[in-house]
Amino acid sequence: MRPEVIKEVTYVPYSGNMAAAEAMRQINPDVVAAYPITPQTELMQFFADFVANGLVDTEYIPVESEHSAMSACVGAAAAGARAMTATAGPGLAYMWEVLGIASGMRLPVVMTVVNRALSAPINIHGDQSDMMGARDQGWIMLFSENAEEQYDNLIQAIKIAEDERTRLPVMVGMDGFVVSHAIDRVRLLPDRAVEEFVGENKPMYSLLDVDNPVTHGAVAMTDSYMEFKRQQREAMLHAYKVIREVGEAFADVFGKKYEHIETYKTDDADYILIIIGSTAGTAKAVIDKVREKGVKVGLIKIRTFRPFPYYDVMDAIAASNCKAIGVFDRAETFGGAAGPLFGEVATAMFLRNKHYPMIDFIYGLGGRDTNVNHIEEAIDKVMKLAAGEEIPLVNYLNLRE
Repeated sequence: MRPEVIKEVTYVPYSGNMAAAEAMRQINPDVVAAYPITPQTELMQFFADFVANGLVDTEYIPVESEHSAMSACVGAAAAGARAMTATAGPGLAYMWEVLGIASGMRLPVVMTVVNRALSAPINIHGDQSDMMGARDQGWIMLFSENAEEQYDNLIQAIKIAEDERTRLPVMVGMDGFVVSHAIDRVRLLPDRAVEEFVGENKPMYSLLDVDNPVTHGAVAMTDSYMEFKRQQREAMLHAYKVIREVGEAFADVFGKKYEHIETYKTDDADYILIIIGSTAGTAKAVIDKVREKGVKVGLIKIRTFRPFPYYDVMDAIAASNCKAIGVFDRAETFGGAAGPLFGEVATAMFLRNKHYPMIDFIYGLGGRDTNVNHIEEAIDKVMKLAAGEEIPLVNYLNLRE
C-alpha cells in the first residue's frame, strides 16, 4: 500500500500547480502522460517527484509532444486505466485532433489546463483563449478561481468523468501564473477520504476485457456518424445533473459545496458582473468596496462552462434587481459580436425570453493586469448603460490606446 501522507485536513501555502499535483497524488491515477509547457511544467515536475518517491502507483509517461500525451491517455483510458494529464495554451491546441477522439470514444480522461494565451505573437502568460478554442470538442469544462478550487475541482472531475451517465473527459482550467504560480491558502483533504470519495475506477468496454471483446476507433460513415454525435450531446446534458450531484456529495463529505455558478451579493443587485476564473476574486473585493458607497453590484462566477448553465445564470439574474449586466471575457471571438462568454449569456436570455442591457469587457489577454481600478471602470460603464447612455458593445480594459 502506498504511504499515507495527509491524515487529517491540513491548511498549506500552495500554488495552483502544487495543489493540482497534490490532488493527482491523492487520486493516484493509473497512467499520467504529459509534455512540459509553461506554465504547466511545474505541475508535472511536482507529480514526477511523487512518482519517483513511490507516493503513487502511476505509470508516468514523459512523451515527446502534447499530441502524444493525449494519445497515450486515450489509449490508456480505452484499456480501462484512470488516465490524467495537464497542459497549457499551445499545448492544448496541439492536442486538438485527439481531444475529439477522447470525447467521441467517451473516455473519462481528466486534464488540468493552466490557461495561457495562444500565439501569435508568442506569449506565455495567462488568458482563457486556449480552453475557449476547445469549447466545442465535447469535453466537460470547469474553471477554478483559485488554487483550492483547482484542487477540489480535480477531485470532483474524476467522479464526473467516470459516471456511467456521462463517460466524458473533463478539463479543469486555472489562470496561468495568477493561480498556477501564486501562493494561496489551500485546504488539503485527508488521503484516505479523497481515495474513498473518488472511488474505484470501473472501466466500461475495456480493450483488455478479452472475454467481452469490443471495437474502439472504428470508422462511422454516413449511415451512423450522426447517431454517435447525438449520443455525445445527450451525455453532455446528463453531465449537467452529474456535476451538481457530485458537488452535493463533495459538500456532504468535505463541507464545501460547488454549484455550476457561484453568486456573490446578487440578491439585491442593480448591476451584475459575470466572470470566469481568478478575476472573480478581485471583483468580489471591488464589489465590497463600491457597496460601501451604496452601489449595489453583484457577481455571477461561472464554474461550469460546458455544459453551460443557462438556466442557473438566468435564475440568478431574475432573482436580482438587475438593470444592466457586464460580461467579462478573457478571450476574443474574432469576427463575433463579442467574447465567448457574452455569447453564452445572450443565449441564456434568448432561452428565457428575457432581455437585459448587456455589454462585454475584453480583459487580461496575454496576462495583461486587471486590477480593482479596471473593474471599477467596468462597473461605471454598466451603470451608465443602465441609465440609458450609449456604451460600445465591446470594451477593452487596461488597453493602451
